[in-house]
Formats: sequence, C-alpha cells, structure tokens
Amino acid sequence: METRLARSKSDRMLGGVCGGLAHYFGIDATIVRLVFVLAVLSGLSPLIYLILWIVMPQEAPAQPTSAQLPARDPTGEWQYDPYTGQRINR
Repeated sequence: METRLARSKSDRMLGGVCGGLAHYFGIDATIVRLVFVLAVLSGLSPLIYLILWIVMPQEAPAQPTSAQLPARDPTGEWQYDPYTGQRINR
C-alpha cells in the first residue's frame, strides 16, 4: 500500500499537518510536534506550518471493510418493527 502525504483527520491538534507528517514518515506525532515547537524559535516554523496546511490535501476517509459493515438480511424482510423499534422474532 502506498503512503501519501496528507493531513490527518484523526491525529490532529490544529490542522493535522504534524499528524500527517508523522504518519508519512512512520514516527510518533509527538516527536513531529516537538520539532515544530523547537523550530518556532527560528521564526520559520509558523510560516512552514501554514504553507503545509494549505498545500497538503486532506486525508481520504477510510473505506469500511466487510467486517465493519452491518450484516444484511438475505431475505430482505424486516428485522425490526418500524413503529416500536423492537426486534421481530420469527
């Protein structure tokens, strides 16, 4: 599977830039955040962060696997009463 550089939707504090960089390089997001905090002393870090926030695409939503999808009734009959919401036992 190919790893793409994208802003993280799940591991984010502000814009997901550090979470996305950490996922891309395979390291902990805390380390990337610490590097950005230490780079603030140079004055370039906020500018670099803003540029990355604008340039990096948003992470695509995860596709559910067949194990995560709800089981479907092969007969197509009702499993729950539409008025009460209680399960129909047959």
